[in-house]
Amino acid sequence: MKKCSLWICISMALLLLSYLFGCGGSGDNTTGTYSVSGTILASDNSVTDSDVNDPLAAYASNDTFSEAQAIPNPAILGGYVNVREEGEAGRSYLSGDPQDFFSVTLTADQTITLYIADFADSLPDIDLYLYDEDERMVDSSTANDAIETVNAPEAGNYTIEVKAVRGASNYIFTVGQPATFSTVLDPRLDDEFEPGHIIVAFDKDTKVNQQQGKSVYQTPFPGLTNTSMKHGSTRLYQFGLENRQQVFQALKIAPPETNRALYQTSHADQQLKLDTLRVIDALNRAPGIRYAEPNYIRRPLFVPDDIYYSKQWHYPLVNLPQAWDITQGSSDVIVAVIDTGILSAHPDIKGQLSPDGYDFISLESISQDGDDAIDDDPEDVGDRTPGGSSFHGTHVSGTIAAATDNAIGVAGIAFQSKIMPLRALGVGGGLSSDIMEAMLYAAGLDNDSGTTPSKPADIINMSLGGGSFSRAEQDVVAQVRSSGVVIVAAAGNENSSAPSYPAAYDGVVSVSAVGPEKELAPYSSYGATIDVAAPGGDFSKDINNDGYGDGVLSTSGDDSSSGGAIQNVYSYAQGTSMAAPHVAGIVALMKSVYPEDSVKNFDTFLLDTLTTGVLTEDIGENGPDGETIRNNSFGYGLIDAYKAVLAATDPTQIPSFLIVNPLSLNFGNSAEELLLTADKSNNNNLTVQSISANAEWLTVTADVVDEDGFGTYRVTVDRDGLPDGPYYATITFESSENDVEISVTMYTGFVTVTGDTGFHYVLLVDLDTFLVYDQVEVFTTNGSYAYKFTSVEEGDYLVYAGTDSDNDFFIGDAGESSGAYISLDQPTIIRVNKNLGSIDFNTSFNIDLPTDLSIDTSTHTVKYPRILKRLGTK
Repeated sequence: MKKCSLWICISMALLLLSYLFGCGGSGDNTTGTYSVSGTILASDNSVTDSDVNDPLAAYASNDTFSEAQAIPNPAILGGYVNVREEGEAGRSYLSGDPQDFFSVTLTADQTITLYIADFADSLPDIDLYLYDEDERMVDSSTANDAIETVNAPEAGNYTIEVKAVRGASNYIFTVGQPATFSTVLDPRLDDEFEPGHIIVAFDKDTKVNQQQGKSVYQTPFPGLTNTSMKHGSTRLYQFGLENRQQVFQALKIAPPETNRALYQTSHADQQLKLDTLRVIDALNRAPGIRYAEPNYIRRPLFVPDDIYYSKQWHYPLVNLPQAWDITQGSSDVIVAVIDTGILSAHPDIKGQLSPDGYDFISLESISQDGDDAIDDDPEDVGDRTPGGSSFHGTHVSGTIAAATDNAIGVAGIAFQSKIMPLRALGVGGGLSSDIMEAMLYAAGLDNDSGTTPSKPADIINMSLGGGSFSRAEQDVVAQVRSSGVVIVAAAGNENSSAPSYPAAYDGVVSVSAVGPEKELAPYSSYGATIDVAAPGGDFSKDINNDGYGDGVLSTSGDDSSSGGAIQNVYSYAQGTSMAAPHVAGIVALMKSVYPEDSVKNFDTFLLDTLTTGVLTEDIGENGPDGETIRNNSFGYGLIDAYKAVLAATDPTQIPSFLIVNPLSLNFGNSAEELLLTADKSNNNNLTVQSISANAEWLTVTADVVDEDGFGTYRVTVDRDGLPDGPYYATITFESSENDVEISVTMYTGFVTVTGDTGFHYVLLVDLDTFLVYDQVEVFTTNGSYAYKFTSVEEGDYLVYAGTDSDNDFFIGDAGESSGAYISLDQPTIIRVNKNLGSIDFNTSFNIDLPTDLSIDTSTHTVKYPRILKRLGTK
C-alpha cells in the first residue's frame, strides 16, 4: 500500500512543520551525539510467512503439508513465493520457494482472500488452494489475476496453499468474514422485482384464444393469471403463495421442502421472490415461450461502475449514494484545491479540471519546477518525500471530483463539477504568502498573477495548516468569504485541541476526521473551532478485514521507482486532509441544486444551516432538550450528503430516516451483551417495522423502546456449544423509509494473537539529504520491536521501518510490512538535540492498487512504491 509517499499530515504541508520532542536525558556532551530509541508495535493477528526471500529473516520451511505453518483465525499474513531462478537474489532464488502451506481452523463459508502484490509489475501467476484435514482439495482459485479467493464449505481444520506457477511475488492473504449464505438463484434474488410477477413473451406462432372479446395468450400452466399487459405477444402473469403449489405441479418444479438449502430462504418476504425465479427458470425451458423474466422495479438509483468503488467505504458512511440520486454535481460549480498541484494526465483526473489552474509557488527551492516565477502550470512535479512524492493535491482532488462511472479507478463525490488546481505547496510545504495569493485568485480578486480565472471558484479546499495565527491570512479569508466563496479546511492531525490555521479562522469550515465506526480518528485535532466531521480514514482499523486498513482511497501518483517517472495509481491515506475534501465535495453537490432566487447567498446559508444540525448526523453530545449542540470532537456532527443536498434543494423537505448506532458490534471473546440505539433523523413520521438477526447464537430484544420502535435494544450472544473461532452475523433493522444493517463479530476461545509482521529494518533518515543516516535490524518480541540508534548527530530526522520479504533492498514494498513515526501518512520530524526515547509507532502489511486490475502485458507501466533503500551508510 502506498502510504509513506503521501504526506497527509497538515503540519508537513507547510513550512510550519511539527517538531516533536521525545523524552529523555541530555546527550553525551563530549561526543556531541545522542541516542534515538522506541518501540514498534505489530498489529494483532498479523502473521509472516516463515520462509521469505530475505536471508536475514528467521527461517522455517512451510513447503509441504507436514510442515504447514499454523496461523490464527482471523489473520492477515504477508509472504513471498517464487519459482526457481525467478525474482530477486536471496534465500530462495536458486532453489525456488513455489509453495507455502498454512494450517488454520475455519468456520463455515469463511473466505480466504489472496492479494498478489507484484501482479501489476511482473504479472506472476500465483494460485490459491484449500484442503480439508484429509488433504483433499475443497476449493481453488487459479485465475491469472491480482486477487484470488477460496471458501471453506463447513467448519473444520484446513490447509491453505499459496502456489507460484510463474514468476515471483510478495503476497498478502486474509482469513476473514464468511461468505453470505446463498441459494442457487441468489445472484438474481438480490435484484429488485415484484414477487409473484412474471413477464412472458410468446413465440409469434402461438395461437390466440378469444375470451370475452379480448385477445389473450393462454399459458398451459394452471395457477398463472394474466393480470395486465393484455395485448400483443408479451403478457404479465401473476401467482401468490396461495396457488404456488398449483404452479409448481404444472411446471414440474420440486417443492421448496425437497432441498431447504437451495430452495428456501431465511426471510419469509424473500421466499416468494425465490419461488418466482424458479417459475421463471421453468418457463424459459417451456415450448412456445421466447423468454420469461421478472417484473423489475426501477428506481432512480446510481451505483458507479468504477472498479475500486466498493472499497470507498467512506461514501456510504455519509449517505452519498442517496445524494447522487438527486445530483451528481454541475460543471458550473468549481472547487479550487490549494495544494501540491495536480497530475493532469491521471485517467481519473483528466477531463475533470477547469482551464484556470495556476502555480503560485514563488521559490524554486519549494517548487522544483526550474524557476522562481509563478505561472499558469499547476502540474505537480513532486515534493521529494522519502520513498516517492506525496501527490497530495491529486489525492484530495480525486475525493472531490474524480471521474466516475467510467469503469476504472475510484469515484469522486461531485464528479460532474470541476477542479481548479492551484499549486502552493511543494518541497517542505508552502509559504503563507503564496497560499493567500492562491485564495485571492480562486475568488476572482486582485492577486500577484495579474489575472483572474474565467469563472471564480465556488468553494476552496485547503488540506493544509499550521499552528500560528496570521492577521494577514484572516483578512484574506474575510475578503474571499465576502465574495461568496465557501472555504473548507482540515482541522489538523496533532491529536490536540490546539487550533490549526486556516481551519480555525472565522468564516472557515473546519473539518475533523472520523474512522469507519464514526469515532474521532486517533490523529484528528479537536476543540472549540471544529465545525463538522467527515471520514478521514483510520489505519488502526480494518473492519472489513480485507488487509487494506480503513484509509481513504483516491487518485495518486508514484515516482519512487528508478528514474523517477511518475506512474498513475490509487492509494489509501488517512488524515483530516482526507476529511476536508469530503465536505468540499458535498458542498459542491449542494451548490449544484441551490435555488438561485434564494434570499440568502449560499455561503451564509451553508454556515447558518450547519449550526442547526440540519446537514449532519448527530454523533456527539445532545443538549438538555435533545437538540444538537456543538462539541469539541465533531462540531455539529458528521456531514450527511443526502440531508445536505435535500436541505439545499428545499429545506422543508428534509427526510426522516432510520439511524442505528453503532453500525458494528464486536463482542470479542468475553462480552455477552451490548446495546444498539435506533433513532430517526428528524421528527417526521417514521416507524421501525422489523428487526432480524441471521444467526442462532444472536438475539436482539427491546430495552427501552417507544411505540414507533425507537430507543435502545439489547443484543446478546450465546457461545454455549460453539467450537472455538470467529463468528459473524448481521442484524437488520427495517423501517418504513430505509433499512440499516449492523455487522456483528463474536469470538469463542482466545483468538486474538500477538502480531508478528516479520524481520524489520529501522531507518533513520536525514531530513537535509533524505538519505539513510543509520539503520538497525530487529526481530519481534511479544508483538513489538525495540530499536535504538546511538551516536546520532544533532539535526532533523525521520524514522521509517519495514520488511524486505523479496530481498530487493527496498523496505515496505506492496505485500510487505512498513511503518513510520508517527505514522506512514504523518511522517513527523524529530529534532535530535538530546537523547530521545518513546519514538513509538505501528507497523502493518500494505498493498497498493494499480489503475486497472486487467493489465496488458505489453503496455502496463504501473509500479508499486518503494520506500527507501536498505543501505545503512551515513
